[in-house]
Amino acid sequence: MRMTARCCAALLALCLPLFAAGAVPPVGERHGVAHTPSAAVRDADHRDSVRYTVWYPAQPGAQETALTIGPPGAPLFEVGTAAADAAIAKGRWPVLLLSHGNGGSARMMGWFGTAMARAGYVVIAVDHPGNNGVDPMTEAGSILMWNRVDDLAAALAAVQADPALAAEIDATRLGIAGYSAGGFTALVAAGARPDLQRLLAFCRAHPDDGVCAPQAETPSLTLARRMTAAATPELAPWVAKAGEDRAIAGVRAVVLIAPAMVQAFAPEELEKVTQPVSIIVGAADTVASPATNSDVAAEALPKATLTTLPAVGHYDFLSSCTALGQTRVGALCQVAADKQATHGAAITEATALFDAALSATR
Repeated sequence: MRMTARCCAALLALCLPLFAAGAVPPVGERHGVAHTPSAAVRDADHRDSVRYTVWYPAQPGAQETALTIGPPGAPLFEVGTAAADAAIAKGRWPVLLLSHGNGGSARMMGWFGTAMARAGYVVIAVDHPGNNGVDPMTEAGSILMWNRVDDLAAALAAVQADPALAAEIDATRLGIAGYSAGGFTALVAAGARPDLQRLLAFCRAHPDDGVCAPQAETPSLTLARRMTAAATPELAPWVAKAGEDRAIAGVRAVVLIAPAMVQAFAPEELEKVTQPVSIIVGAADTVASPATNSDVAAEALPKATLTTLPAVGHYDFLSSCTALGQTRVGALCQVAADKQATHGAAITEATALFDAALSATR
């Protein structure tokens, strides 16, 4: 069944972040490295490592500091606050996996991750190899999008083995969230199998669609270049496995933020995602058009709720830009809506879904 919520400007004004600093126990931030074979294919230096970041409820008294993105002393984005390596608060906290967009990073989604940690979740985010804003972007990283699920699975296993965190998490209560290409990742992790030929057919018919056109992060990577690279001896064996089942066992709820590449899923594959799904998208999104992504997902997913935010574009779901960021990366900073309200709306929707689906009494 499809349920659609159309947020008006008045509602957006009420959707400010619910978790003000100091109102709840502080958030901790911890970093680690996991390993998975497909990372070596995607990473520019052929490393099999996957960096991950964990945000979690910290013990009272932990001192938070500002989280930023950019050169020291000259940040481009303001992310939020957290206490580095603080002791985790006692409890059995449910777990959320978080996947960033094309060319993004774990920290770029920290506005969402830290808010969910304040709401009582352990959030595990990764830097997808060959497809993040920290390392060089690669053709393999931009093509083998289904292998991003490997990164989340490896990071989850690493956190479950981390003595500083493992005793306080309950991975039987598992959710997943993803932004843009991370939304595609979340759907694969929830059980949908992509069909690369279906996506290619769509892009041949609609070359100007935001998903098919070269991305702002990799403007030279045209569809023709992707197809050529996918056919090389290095990548062809991995491309041939695109449609394999990569579901992460135990995922009980899914949040999709401006999901992209939904055209890669046949309707019957989306119907396999029987978990409750909350979809949040901006009406002004020209990168992952709602008409060919979010609306399609909401129609096919059995338990989907769609929230469309007026005047909100694709990059409104990134972290907030500093004044320097406005100058250096202006294309990612231009917004017509109130970004704090946009973030607050996404946090509100996600908290409601995960609280209902991952309750300890369920």
